[in-house]
Amino acid sequence: MRAVRPITLALVLVLAAPLAGCSSRPGAQAWAALVCTALSPWRSEIDTLTSRTQQQMTAETTPAQAKENLARLFNGAESASEEARAGVQRAGVPDVTNGEEIADGFLGSLAGIRDAYGTARTGIEALATSPAKSFYTEVARVVEKLTSDYERSSLDTTSLESVELRQAFDSLPECQ
Repeated sequence: MRAVRPITLALVLVLAAPLAGCSSRPGAQAWAALVCTALSPWRSEIDTLTSRTQQQMTAETTPAQAKENLARLFNGAESASEEARAGVQRAGVPDVTNGEEIADGFLGSLAGIRDAYGTARTGIEALATSPAKSFYTEVARVVEKLTSDYERSSLDTTSLESVELRQAFDSLPECQ
């Protein structure tokens, strides 16, 4: 009977390792809920900051005030994007086909968006505030680059399709 125990123990250890690896990945529903929970405050913050930026672009302020306000707004968007990226990273990798690529796609997209806002903040901070006309022309260029960088960072879901995740994102209240 003693000979059976080492074999049984060996079998348990051999079988437990792969099972432990599988159990650490959240299923489609759990992962989508974690991702949506991480993205919800980010979307709200980006919407708020976008509205403020549009108001700032049309407001009657001095170039110095506009520069300060825009730099603060872009810094806030950069920080919010990093918080969302970190939240998605904490969600881990979904237990679906191509889960690693899907998680990496989300993370890469959010990192690109974060970097786009960081570049815009740096661009605004580098601008001279006089003459005023030149300042506002350069602000428009910074915002155009932000828009371009933001669009380039968008997640291409055509190669990252998962039926389970699509159903989870479509059905969960956190994702609405």
